[in-house]
Amino acid sequence: MADAQKNNSGMIAAFDRVTGKIRGFIRETIAELGRCTWPGKQELLESTVLVIVVMVILGCFVAGVDEITRFVIRFITTGRF
Repeated sequence: MADAQKNNSGMIAAFDRVTGKIRGFIRETIAELGRCTWPGKQELLESTVLVIVVMVILGCFVAGVDEITRFVIRFITTGRF
């Protein structure tokens, strides 16, 4: 009986250590988020527009490279333009 009680108290202590570490991590994360500087509405809008423009440019570039590659492969394999 003493061994079972000792085993349970060890498990409870281990559980308390783990949950304590999780609580500490959450507390530190919330504190760190409070120290962050968040972008304003204008900066967020400008960044969003920039990302969309860059995505469109890269999409056009990839589509162009794809078409050129398709043309070259078709020319090599069939001999036709």
